Amino acid sequence: MIPGIRLVLLGKQGAGKGTQCVRLARHYVVSHVSTGDIFRAAVRSESELGKKVKHYLDSGDLVPDEVTLAIVGERLNHPDTQSRGFILDGFPRSVNQAKLLGELLDPVNLDMVIDLHIPTEEALGRLNGRRVCSTCGAIYHVSKPPKYDWNCDNCGGEVVQRDDDTDDAIRRRLQLYEAETAPLIDYYFERGMLVTVDGLGSTDEVAERLTEAVDRHRERGGR
Repeated sequence: MIPGIRLVLLGKQGAGKGTQCVRLARHYVVSHVSTGDIFRAAVRSESELGKKVKHYLDSGDLVPDEVTLAIVGERLNHPDTQSRGFILDGFPRSVNQAKLLGELLDPVNLDMVIDLHIPTEEALGRLNGRRVCSTCGAIYHVSKPPKYDWNCDNCGGEVVQRDDDTDDAIRRRLQLYEAETAPLIDYYFERGMLVTVDGLGSTDEVAERLTEAVDRHRERGGR
């Protein structure tokens, strides 16, 4: 069996992290840990935590570190992530969160961090046209809609625009990314953990670049 991996995938919103994390998780037989999915599940539950998370998501703000760390820490304690590893999608989003993650994982560190890079204008175009199945979370685009009347091809659920994919919220999220998340690139680069991968092209092309990046890292002495 292919060895597992302890990986963080960084990139602007709209870079395709979710899609590529699923493919990488299948290839390396590890769990895809998406804070976005966890947050949206909390929102659907209408719990007190879910209401707080909804407020942040709808406004395009980042969920506070203490809330995010508690959710991520609980998930990373499960047997699957302990034994095989994981691919983190949506966390960390700041240098402070990266430090907290390092403390959480100690004494075993991440294997590597990948920055999936796309230009800001490309991110805006992708997010403005993004549509999501309200039932299973499958992602579509106005240029590539589901086959039948905006009903999901996978489960038949209604395909909608997410509350946090309005133009104002998108621009706010990208501004926050540049201000708070982009410094992570320098943080992990300085520690010799970062690889940048071009996120433009077909899904297959980007997936091939990502797996090649992981394999090259391992050949140079990574896990």
